[in-house]
Amino acid sequence: MIPRYSRQMPLFGESGQKALSEACVFIAGAGGLGSPVATYLAAAGVGKIILLDFDAVDETNLNRQFLHHEKDIGRQKAVSGSEKLSSQNPHITVLPVCEKLTDKNVSELTGGAGIIVDALDNDETRRVLAKFAFNSRLPYFHAAVYGFSGQVSVFLPDGPCFFCAFPADESNSSCELPENVGKTGTPAKPEKFPISGTVCGVIGSLEANEVVKYITKKGELLSGKLLIWDGLTNSFDQIEFEKDDCCPVCGKCNGENK
Repeated sequence: MIPRYSRQMPLFGESGQKALSEACVFIAGAGGLGSPVATYLAAAGVGKIILLDFDAVDETNLNRQFLHHEKDIGRQKAVSGSEKLSSQNPHITVLPVCEKLTDKNVSELTGGAGIIVDALDNDETRRVLAKFAFNSRLPYFHAAVYGFSGQVSVFLPDGPCFFCAFPADESNSSCELPENVGKTGTPAKPEKFPISGTVCGVIGSLEANEVVKYITKKGELLSGKLLIWDGLTNSFDQIEFEKDDCCPVCGKCNGENK
């Protein structure tokens, strides 16, 4: 076994490390969340990472998107990020995808990955990816950040889906929390929202940890739970949710899938 993994091998064992090396993970987003998620999955030895982002690096990204440096301004994020990950761990394969993800190309762009990671900054694309993951019976790892707060959850093929947790309607299609516990997540429309780089680091690391746990079959996943972190008070909360029988994606109202 490669010496670089010697400190985690006591935790995962040879079978766990082998599972990591054989895993193919699709990460949507090479920005604030994608930077820590991809970095830690690459460091852990995930064998193949498909990194998608159609944006170019901008100077305003550099307070939090550490996969990109000053010299990368103007370059495609997927390419810039993939270079850093390949340099970090030459024993893995990293494939950049510079296209915008839509409901028409999502199946092709995910490239047969067995795990879907949401490191996105807009809700419209997130819902396309979440629906694809459910229909393909793939585990879907969600995270979102805003200001000094963030959230993480895991959606497994047989558990509550993303749309059970975040039902959309015409007036509110964003993944916002119930009013009685405050709100976080990202705006429904792409915009310049406030965010601290440290928040991306905390939430992205938690999301990567869930992916590693899933692959190595360690611990309890955040399925049916939404973990919320408030960076101003340094407090964690968990909200539990169940499968919605009338969910438009996974529900079985009147005995039929909608």
